[in-house]
Amino acid sequence: MSEKNFKSGFVTIIGRPNVGKSTLMNYLIGQKIAITSNKPQTTRNRIQTVYTDSKRGQVIFLDTPGIHKAKNKLGEYMVSVAENTLSEVDLILWLVEPSNYIGAGEQHIAEVLKKVKTPVILIINKIDTLEKKEQLLEYIDTYRKIYDFAEIIPACAIRGQGMDDVRDSIFKYLPYGPMFYDEDTITDQPERQLVAEMIREKALHALNDEIPHGIAVTIERMKDRPGQNLVDIDATIICERDSHKGIIIGKGGSMLKKIGSNARFEIERLLDCKVNLKLWVKVKKDWRDSDILLKNFGFKQDAD
Repeated sequence: MSEKNFKSGFVTIIGRPNVGKSTLMNYLIGQKIAITSNKPQTTRNRIQTVYTDSKRGQVIFLDTPGIHKAKNKLGEYMVSVAENTLSEVDLILWLVEPSNYIGAGEQHIAEVLKKVKTPVILIINKIDTLEKKEQLLEYIDTYRKIYDFAEIIPACAIRGQGMDDVRDSIFKYLPYGPMFYDEDTITDQPERQLVAEMIREKALHALNDEIPHGIAVTIERMKDRPGQNLVDIDATIICERDSHKGIIIGKGGSMLKKIGSNARFEIERLLDCKVNLKLWVKVKKDWRDSDILLKNFGFKQDAD
């Protein structure tokens, strides 16, 4: 395909926590890369994934942490990552849930968007939750009043509704240009980071609401076993309190076994081989407010 007919560019997905940003990105690229959870602030780093359409072009998605009011240094880092991305991309997808109430969080995002010149497509996600179709027109009208959107698209990312419209609109606004990655690339994330995120996802699913925000996962060792289709992985779940450690381990180690078993299944699908996964739990008090520990756990500020 000639370059003059080929489009390529960067698209960021923004929105308040827990509106379905990672679910949307996973659906659009056709593979699970970003972890999903019904708990807010699941995504902590900017995850870069690639979708290549051989006829139309290549889209590099940046799935960012949700824009929210920061409560600690980890929160400040997450918000800065999300907001700094807006001026670096060719298109912004703003995800919201269906509602005619514009809360402080959405108002804040609208104000942030007014400072950039990047076109914005509003995606009203989770339309499967609507009782009446007429409600959707109300919600579209409500959002039209707070920002001049390039387009507004109703969708349900978890069911795939509206996803063809989203893809078509993305290519409409991307500039013409060459491929940034070869067509087989789906992410620039190192395998270790993907594995750590999968373990954290399973912990998010299994643990109580208070604990997941205070956990991180580090990969201590990840090594192929010679002559076998097997990878040995040693990982540590970091928590903030001794009481949390006990809950993560569970009675007789039951919770840790559950997290490990669920994570191993996903990791084996990712790596396409058998996995011997060993998990430990360590306490690092108030790590989310420690610059040194945040850097150690992979939350590094971009250079100015």
